[in-house]
Amino acid sequence: MTLPLNRILQGNCIDVLNSLPEKSVDLIFADPPYNLQLQNDLYRPDLSKVDAVDDTWDKFSSFAKYDEFTLKWLRAAKRVLKNTGTIWVIGSYHNIYRVGAVMQDLGYWILNDVIWLKTNPMPNFRGVRFTNAHETLLWAQKEQGAKYTFNHKAMKALNDDLQMRSDWAIPLATGKERLKTNGTKTHPTQKPEALLYRVILSTTNPGDVVLDPFFGSGTTGAVAKKLGRNFIGIERETKYIKAAQKRIDAIQSAPAEALELPEKRNRERVPFGALVENGYLSPGQKLQYIKGKREATILANGHLKCGKRIGSIHMVARELSNAPANGWEMWLYSEHGTLKPINELREKFRESKVKGQKS
Repeated sequence: MTLPLNRILQGNCIDVLNSLPEKSVDLIFADPPYNLQLQNDLYRPDLSKVDAVDDTWDKFSSFAKYDEFTLKWLRAAKRVLKNTGTIWVIGSYHNIYRVGAVMQDLGYWILNDVIWLKTNPMPNFRGVRFTNAHETLLWAQKEQGAKYTFNHKAMKALNDDLQMRSDWAIPLATGKERLKTNGTKTHPTQKPEALLYRVILSTTNPGDVVLDPFFGSGTTGAVAKKLGRNFIGIERETKYIKAAQKRIDAIQSAPAEALELPEKRNRERVPFGALVENGYLSPGQKLQYIKGKREATILANGHLKCGKRIGSIHMVARELSNAPANGWEMWLYSEHGTLKPINELREKFRESKVKGQKS
């Protein structure tokens, strides 16, 4: 079966998932029914009725029925995930703990739980509980220990060059972003694009396939298209499919050159000795330690000698600084009288290998 890329498939998510090829998608983002268990209508202090989630698709007769549904769709989702794939599931206190337990029972390995802090949450109108100001996302890999995509550098850059934390302050989808039909919300639980932007940018690469088994208003597909990823949506309701398709059709993908964000950790490892044996540096040449006036001599085997210390660029730098150290960032070489980081030579070596492979 050919994978139905960039399409919204109508039907029951479990049936549709079971019809797709095994091990065919890179990422799943799932926003399943929360089973909110609402007993009565909600009213604001001015007695106006709150437009709460009271749709039939969010109602289950018991926790056991909800657990059974969760088990079935998560099992079907695991079948279509590649062995290197990961899954995100979002929920609230009503369901996320039950979902997490089922995920672990099925062999998913949880990598993070991320807290979505809503900067503009709906207040608790009755004043009998704390305002529910967050939701939880579980991020898990299909198989513990398998290689998976995590674009750490991209997320750090997105966060002003600070490592991205697991608490994300993002407002609800409001204003122009909120889809409306005849003046009312098209979908009661539309997620903000900023939330999916982080999910998709962090855990996929351009051209990857992102599947959403509860497609709803189509936020996953909209962001996937913007970021040059393929999507597959599964949705039961015709009205949501029409609204999501119209939304996605109006989106322009970013140019390819804006989407290539190479991660250093995914690049080919270059031993320091490779620079020596390929003539970028020479045995006997001196390197300057970046902190202070310490010099080291390059040995023929790629080790450095600094006083009585002999070892790798990392080990000698670590002993000199008495702290963890990345040797590529700690040693300078002289070129025409100017001191430069040895990391520049590593990049030149990589570039020469790429050119050699293309020629």
